[in-house]
Amino acid sequence: MALLEIRNVTRRFGDFAAVDDVSLAIEAGEFFTLLGPSGCGKTTLLRMIAGFDLPDGGAIVLDGKDLAGDPPERRPVRTVFQSYALFPHMTVAGNVAFPLKMAKVGGAETDRQVWAALEGVQLAGKADRYPHELSGGQKQRVAIARALVTKPRVLLLDEPLAALDAKLREQLQLELINLQKDVGITFVYVTHDQTEALALSHRIAVMNHGRVEQLDEPSRIYGFPRTRFVADFIGHCNLFDGVVAASAPSGGGSLVDLDVAGLGRIRTLTQASVPAGSKGSVAVRPEKVRISSSVTQGADDNHCAGHIRDFLYMGDVTMYVVEATGGQRVEALLANSEAGRTKFFEAGDAVEAAWRFDAGHFIPG
Repeated sequence: MALLEIRNVTRRFGDFAAVDDVSLAIEAGEFFTLLGPSGCGKTTLLRMIAGFDLPDGGAIVLDGKDLAGDPPERRPVRTVFQSYALFPHMTVAGNVAFPLKMAKVGGAETDRQVWAALEGVQLAGKADRYPHELSGGQKQRVAIARALVTKPRVLLLDEPLAALDAKLREQLQLELINLQKDVGITFVYVTHDQTEALALSHRIAVMNHGRVEQLDEPSRIYGFPRTRFVADFIGHCNLFDGVVAASAPSGGGSLVDLDVAGLGRIRTLTQASVPAGSKGSVAVRPEKVRISSSVTQGADDNHCAGHIRDFLYMGDVTMYVVEATGGQRVEALLANSEAGRTKFFEAGDAVEAAWRFDAGHFIPG
């Protein structure tokens, strides 16, 4: 049985369903992420797990026990907020000790547990500092130490890295991964940042309009999106809409030919049987697309000719937008790895684009 089960949970605000019949099962020791845009219901769901908000329907079960009657302070769950919520008049040690004092833990035992918690987040040397003397990353680690000191079964993290700059955020992502491994506690993490979710998580639930669109491992979410929303929300993605012209069985799925306006006929794979005449989309990640002034087309390639309409230079890579002869736009991501070259093409250059048939993924329409 899973450690934490969300069973058909619904939360309404008037006529608006912030969380709409959501069911999830989260395993012990898992780093589980709720990912989605603002207003998708992820924070509302987190608040219900914490006990700050109550569901209108369904159940939240931890270790086989329904938490419905338990107030936040009685749940074996702790929350780390984006604002850190540290007491400014207390030292680092005082902030971490606060929940133990509320639980009337003895002084010597409190000192021992506080020291162990600060050691765990590499802040033992900052015990006597005050929050205003700490960096943003250090404040975040104090908040995590305070949450972990009571040894909760689940740690909830609500966008804890959102206020940090990009370089520090990347550093703390690595620290969070290692910390979660070390303490072995289940983390339920909320973020709108797709890259962060892919980097941190064992599994991700992508939410949209109060529902879970897809629940899977990061590589499956990225490589095999089940819906158009997931494909478009997770990273950059070409989405070519069309009508299935032909479909043949292939390895337990189907080899599909799709007629796409402004691009022509393209071929892709799908894991399901798709009848001719049905509508759908092919999702192709830009890094799977090759572009050149002359592309050698293989037997398994989709291919189009066009010109560079625009490009976005991002340092290590450049995103090129190719406008095909028929008017469809294709994005290609190229690494700027050749010595002395910062980019390969200029706007207006004639190019050809190609990608293998199995580089794309069919999404039913």
